[in-house]
Amino acid sequence: MNSVDPTNLQAQEHRRSKAAAANRLTDDTAKEDWKWLMKTKRGRRIVWRLLEEAGVFRLSFNTNAMAMAFAEGNKNAGLQILAQVQKHSPDLYTTMVKEANDERNSGDAGRNDH
Repeated sequence: MNSVDPTNLQAQEHRRSKAAAANRLTDDTAKEDWKWLMKTKRGRRIVWRLLEEAGVFRLSFNTNAMAMAFAEGNKNAGLQILAQVQKHSPDLYTTMVKEANDERNSGDAGRNDH
């Protein structure tokens, strides 16, 4: 059993400081992971495909409430991905949108580029 002394303010501050450091490390790792994924055209295609499959760019309306709830759940997951991209790689988000539009308009998949 882990006992915590509520009167030991120094220990509480130490735990808070340790938790804050762990959170910063987690945030820094996530930031670097998103930058790594978004830095290549291939990575941006993967993210774009996930956003499209999640339905981020389309309406979720359906007369069947359960189908609409399911679509909204998928959309929420996609919006979480989108938020991470915009938080960690906002400049590459615009690049990704342009590439997706160019690919759609040209019909040329260009899959050999990395």
